[in-house]
Amino acid sequence: MADAPRHGPDADTPSAATAVRARLAADRADTLAEAAALSREYDGIVAANALVAVDDEHDPEGGSTAFERAHVAALLARTREHLQELDRALDRLAEGSYGRCEDCGNPIPPERLEIRPAAATCVDCAASTPHRPPYPA
Repeated sequence: MADAPRHGPDADTPSAATAVRARLAADRADTLAEAAALSREYDGIVAANALVAVDDEHDPEGGSTAFERAHVAALLARTREHLQELDRALDRLAEGSYGRCEDCGNPIPPERLEIRPAAATCVDCAASTPHRPPYPA
């Protein structure tokens, strides 16, 4: 992977910062498109439910409809959270702090930033932070 853009403290060169910014911007565009699609899906579920019985408890389809609505809402919330993470990463890049752990100040390994370009913490700090489930339970 010698051609991969460098992240972290090495991203302070103009060309590396440009590559990181482009990657974050592309991820942001994809995430916005995903949020729009999930929002349309959620609106469609709500609209479809408006046309049928409103008693989820006694409607044989109600349980699955309620689950589907809650599932899409959770995916949409997670997508919006990722969008905020990307925006914060772009802010850190503009400030010159991208690639430094927000907790300890040490460099975030380039391999971590390659996998998670919006990462705000190094591996050690991330490991010591209690994890939340990837999607709301």
